[in-house]
Amino acid sequence: MPTLSEAASKQLLARYGVPVLDERTAADAGAAVASADELGYPVVVKLCGDSIAHKTERGLVRLALPDAAAVRAASVELLAGVRADDGAVELLIAPMVRGSRELIAGLVRDPQFGPCVMFGVGGVLAEALGDVAFRLVPLTELDADELLDDLATQKLLGPFRGEPAVDRAAVAATLVGLSRLAHDRPDVAAVDLNPLIVVDGKPVAVDALVELVELDDASPSSPRGAVRARPSNEAFRSLFEPRGVIVAGVSTHPAKFGFVALHNILSSGYRGQVAATNLEATPVLGVEAARSVDELPDGPWDLVFVCTPAGANADLLRACARRGVRAAFLTSGGYGEAGDAGVRAQHDLVALADELGILLAGPNGQGVVSTPVRLCAQIVAPYPPAGQIAIASQSGNFVSSFENWAVQTGVGVSRAVSAGNAAAVSVADYLDWYADDDATTVSLAYVEGVDDGRALFDRLAAVARRKPVVLVKGGTTASGQRAAASHTGSLAADDRIFGGMCRQAGITRAETVEEAFEAAATFATQPRPRGPRTAVLTTAGGWGVVTADAIARAPGLELASLPDDLRAAIDEKLPPRWSRNDPIDFAGGETRDTIPEVMELVARHPDIDAIVYLGLGIQSNQARLLREGAFYPDHGLERIVAYHERQDARFAEAAAHISDATGKPILTATELAVAAPDNPGPATVRATGRVCYSSGNRAVIALAHLWHDARFRLARGLP
Repeated sequence: MPTLSEAASKQLLARYGVPVLDERTAADAGAAVASADELGYPVVVKLCGDSIAHKTERGLVRLALPDAAAVRAASVELLAGVRADDGAVELLIAPMVRGSRELIAGLVRDPQFGPCVMFGVGGVLAEALGDVAFRLVPLTELDADELLDDLATQKLLGPFRGEPAVDRAAVAATLVGLSRLAHDRPDVAAVDLNPLIVVDGKPVAVDALVELVELDDASPSSPRGAVRARPSNEAFRSLFEPRGVIVAGVSTHPAKFGFVALHNILSSGYRGQVAATNLEATPVLGVEAARSVDELPDGPWDLVFVCTPAGANADLLRACARRGVRAAFLTSGGYGEAGDAGVRAQHDLVALADELGILLAGPNGQGVVSTPVRLCAQIVAPYPPAGQIAIASQSGNFVSSFENWAVQTGVGVSRAVSAGNAAAVSVADYLDWYADDDATTVSLAYVEGVDDGRALFDRLAAVARRKPVVLVKGGTTASGQRAAASHTGSLAADDRIFGGMCRQAGITRAETVEEAFEAAATFATQPRPRGPRTAVLTTAGGWGVVTADAIARAPGLELASLPDDLRAAIDEKLPPRWSRNDPIDFAGGETRDTIPEVMELVARHPDIDAIVYLGLGIQSNQARLLREGAFYPDHGLERIVAYHERQDARFAEAAAHISDATGKPILTATELAVAAPDNPGPATVRATGRVCYSSGNRAVIALAHLWHDARFRLARGLP
């Protein structure tokens, strides 16, 4: 891949606002000395040319040259080292600048996501540290500023070793300039600014590399494939709120998909009509079956749930279309996952469904759930409680996982669908519909392969601005071989670019399934914080310390400093041994009312934005031991057991009530949520409709996601 010389690279970049030094080029040692005299000493002399990409690695840079003699000697030495394959070369003379911080910025064109801008820690350790982040082009000034926030070593951007803080506006302007360059010059394949040295807070590019590519008019410079139109709202209503469901291929065998699907529909209390077909017209679970869809009685048949072999499905869809069916969910395998023949069969089935006007979900999927109409049309368990989380997943197993978490936490689901092969309807299509669904507050998705990253970004960015989206991703995209000429290219890992896409689009990306569900459940049940200042209330010191450490690690959150007036108010409620700081450790000073009273004092203070409450259930845990011991109910144990259990229930109810009253999130955490889920503390949290987190750390991670979403929306004026 051809490159521009450093001098030519800087000339191009300067036109887009990249800060560069006043430099000179020279053909020989004498001209180099004259240029150095004009610039003033000390200077840097480099050998550069269009075919020289890595000067430092080849020893083609001389630093801090103090006088003319040193410049002359260095120039002679550098010119003597020219290789036959270097092509045309020249000497570059620049002022010697020093700074204690080196950053990196760049541009790369990703095969999946198109042009992306990078920023991070630079210098010789850029690739070793890998502290970089990406945003997709085009960048707004707000995007650029948030890109700076992604740097893990944020201290490098603040005051450092006697130097002022980095001029964020100047760095952001550089990043936006790179974005404009990517738009204006599709022949620019990559840009590498390494290092951007920070001098008195100002960034300056002391080295630059621009890679070019020859454009083929027949090939777009960014990935763009044919995009299918999203199914209509009416078609989605037929899938998620059908008036009647046909189960095609029901079986009398309890292990067969056709039996399980019918069983789950009937057992969940589905409110619509149910019909069934099988070749023998054998009744199943009290439902009369017809030999074919054509033989079914009249009914409002909106959805067919298909458990028949792939070879029968084309005729089945034609028959369903004749009966007015608008949506089909296919559990059938043997399509795109089954080799070339399966791919062709899948293509033909999609074309047929389009021709018939049927929404085709799947194939090779596990099912669809819609709690507003009590529909559980799936070939697996469980049927989750009703709630406001809508699920879409490329993996059916993860739909089950999310639903199991809904059962465990009590935070329920509105819709859920396994996209299967997503032959006609993608995860993004489902999320787009969920964003306008009145039954849904937050969407939760699992994705794997990404065929067109840029198209996915465009869809999800539009979705996330309407309602929160939580996403967990498995695997990596297939990006192909990257050019090795630039640091930017070598650092442009798929996962980093995908993560940058999520942050730019306002998508909450989780690392694990548990984290993803808890984030979505938090969005569905907690108010958004108005700021990052978090107080920790704890009945034991160690829990508070560990949770404070988690807050320090969490991006964006702050452990609140207790204001004097709040400290004085708490003094009136707790004995002198309390921590008198955040974390607020009760130090055994809990009485009947202190926990609710102190919690309310903290929540109502304007300098506190959120609370993590630790220690719920301790009293009830002791009560359980008393109840199960040999001395219960004598010795006054019955009364104290009941008191302890009432107290923990009161504390859980108080947390929910105070949160509702103040509009501030209060997250309750205890390992008893999983160790003893029937404990009145966590059980009452579930009864209030909220998550009881199994540790302070998990509560903090969920709160960090909640604050990130709130901050994204505040910055853009979104609801």
